[in-house]
Order: sequence, then structure tokens, then C-alpha cells
Amino acid sequence: MNKTVPVEIALSLGGNLGDVPETFRRALTELKAAGLDHIRYSSLYRTPAVGCKPGTNDFINAAATGTWSASLQSLHKLCKMTEVNAGRPEKHVRFDSRPLDIDIIFFGSLVHSDAEITVPHKEARKRLFVLIPLAELLGGTLFPGSGSTVDEILDKYRDSDEFKLISATQFPLSRA
Repeated sequence: MNKTVPVEIALSLGGNLGDVPETFRRALTELKAAGLDHIRYSSLYRTPAVGCKPGTNDFINAAATGTWSASLQSLHKLCKMTEVNAGRPEKHVRFDSRPLDIDIIFFGSLVHSDAEITVPHKEARKRLFVLIPLAELLGGTLFPGSGSTVDEILDKYRDSDEFKLISATQFPLSRA
């Protein structure tokens, strides 16, 4: 691993198969063992499945932040490997049920897009199941490429039914 200056990163975690809180705990342990430092994580939120077939289990979503001292590509590879280790097939249908999904939301202030990775995540500013937990950890942080903080972006949605529905489902990830 080529060491670089540590950069603050933000991840979105989601899943709807198995014991999702336990899967998140194991994933965070795996990420830490691979070099993610100073990990913080949000509350968990239960959200309806978006884009999935009717009858799909609700998802549990959270955000995690930390510092990473290697490349964006190595973090992306680690996230994908962590998903596979949690039971998600390497080749999968985009809107299928899964034990774990990890998306890189921020990689410092980097704005980057190639065939494999887009940072900030291209859907994040529109997804309350990403913004609400992210705001717990980085509400006052500028969302890269937007000129607005996470809280300012989220403020546009605070009166929506979706915001109220997701916010009402908040529960902690126990440290055990």
C-alpha cells in the first residue's frame, strides 16, 4: 500500500439480508484492520427499498467516516472485497437484496469520475438514506463539488414525508 497524506473519507453502508447491524460491525472491523483510522459511525436508519422489486425487505443504512492513507482505488477495492466477505456476490444485480453495500461518498474534497469510481457518489445528494446519517457525522462539511454543506443540502428535504419517515427510524449501532 503506497502511503499518502491521510484523507478524510465518508462511506455509506446499507444492507437488507441477515443480521445487518452485525454485518456492519464486522465490516467496520475489517476496514479498520486494512487501514481505515479514526472511524466514527452514525446511527442506523431503516428505509424502504429504493428501486427494488415490490416486497423487498427494508434496508438498514448508516454512514461511517475515517481517515485513509492510501489511494482512492485501494479504498474502492477494499470496500468491494468487504462486501464479498459479507456474502454479496462479486457480480450482482444493481437493485437486488444484499447483506452489505458500501459506497464511497467522499474522499477528502476530491471530485473524480472514471469507469469504476465516481466521487462524490453520484446519487448521494438525492438520497436521504445517505444524507441523514452522513449529516450526523459531517453536517457542516462542504459536499465536494457542490458549494453547499451536507446540512444545507439536507435542509431542502427536511419538510418532506421521506425525511420524516427515515428520521423516525433512527436507532444506535451497539458497540458490542
